[in-house]
Amino acid sequence: MKTVCFKHPEKEGPLLEGCLHLPEGAGPFPGAVICHPHPQFGGSMDVTLVAALAEGLAEAGWAALRFNFRGVGASEGRYDEGVGEVEDVEAALAHMAAQSFVAGKGLALVGYSFGAWVGLEAAQRSERVAAVAAIGLPMWRMPDDWLSGFNRPKLFVAGERDMVCPVKELREFVAKLPGLTEVTILTRTDHYLAGREPQAVQEVIRFLRAHKEAS
Repeated sequence: MKTVCFKHPEKEGPLLEGCLHLPEGAGPFPGAVICHPHPQFGGSMDVTLVAALAEGLAEAGWAALRFNFRGVGASEGRYDEGVGEVEDVEAALAHMAAQSFVAGKGLALVGYSFGAWVGLEAAQRSERVAAVAAIGLPMWRMPDDWLSGFNRPKLFVAGERDMVCPVKELREFVAKLPGLTEVTILTRTDHYLAGREPQAVQEVIRFLRAHKEAS
């Protein structure tokens, strides 16, 4: 694991801190960016699931970047209600795309809760993203036509007791989306997926491996 700092290459934004996890070997490797939960409710790149995703992806052969949104940890700036945070995701994607150890042009993007929302918002604006895994997507944020033009591979993961991402609402939302879309429901758990992090990580790895040529 290595600490990195980066900024958006085209917009004036804060300096962000991240942790880069690399597989063994010389590479190049497929690249992934991981987005953490809500900054105002304890979310950071050190949340258990976010760290487990980075470690698991690196073990599976991905160069994985987890990072703090503006105003979290040592990242500059302050919370911007999701607007500036979308630019933070863009900055992380640009940083990874510029690394010589990252293979190809397409990156995987993985987001948890708030990170799933802003990650998907950034993904549909960026050609750098080839596949997305969204965990615990906050359904109350979804406008009717959201992602209607985003046809790249998408995985949605939720706990069967998740009140932030209710299973029924998630399935109804996903049924309207274009392109290849999968839903995985983890039984006997809620939005926090406590103790179920390994299963969530394995589902993400399984999905990204299946679409490795794309991502």
